[in-house]
Amino acid sequence: MPTSADASPAIGDRRVALVTGAGRGIGRGVAVRLSREGYRVALTARSEDELRVTADLCAGETLVLTADLLDPAAPDRLVDEVEQAWGPPSVLVANAGEGLSAPIARFPDDVWERQLALNLTAPFRCVRRVVPGMVDAGWGRLVVVASVAAKRGEPYIAGYTAAKHGVLGLVRSVAAELARTGVTANAVCPAYVDTAMTDGSVATIVAQTGRSPEEARRILERKQPIGRLITVDEVVDAVWFCVVNGGVSGQGLNVDGGAVQG
Repeated sequence: MPTSADASPAIGDRRVALVTGAGRGIGRGVAVRLSREGYRVALTARSEDELRVTADLCAGETLVLTADLLDPAAPDRLVDEVEQAWGPPSVLVANAGEGLSAPIARFPDDVWERQLALNLTAPFRCVRRVVPGMVDAGWGRLVVVASVAAKRGEPYIAGYTAAKHGVLGLVRSVAAELARTGVTANAVCPAYVDTAMTDGSVATIVAQTGRSPEEARRILERKQPIGRLITVDEVVDAVWFCVVNGGVSGQGLNVDGGAVQG
């Protein structure tokens, strides 16, 4: 794998990254990794307290920018603030997202709309806003944290699965459009990761089935052929691979212990 010195060729001080959903879990891990690799990192999420913890873990300069990406104006405002402070982002990691579950026959409209808005439309708006600066510079990296739900159907999460399929399609379309510009676009597709989001899935299983938390967690662990949850660091490594390897674009990189082979 290329070293950190190869990560941003010929862009000088343009090592600027924007990470959404940076308050915890995968987003926090990605932000810390980028900062240790020499990037100034703009952190955004809804919780300022969580973002401050992430900022304290980072090795270099950070911007803490609270925002709710369900607000259509948020991506433009966020990138405006980054540009005013440091210039255009050369790396975007669109990580913010959530999964809500319900049987398809009782899937509420508002849950469906929220899932598409946060997991598909918000990344689209972020990508749309940062692409011009990357194209002008002749170098950029777009990385969306998707899910193995972008590759296969999962019961009870129709909204999340539809949105993740959609965001993988967005990545592939953008990669094809920008192939000759020096800008790459990829998705990282984790299975169940040992994060607070998975803790929420455990709680849902407990509430709906009466199983113990330990039993519920084992159900999710067994969804990966390796028999355990994916670690945050394993996902972070995949995101970093997408940053340093300019020959990879339009891909959905599975980080799932072999669950989806293709």
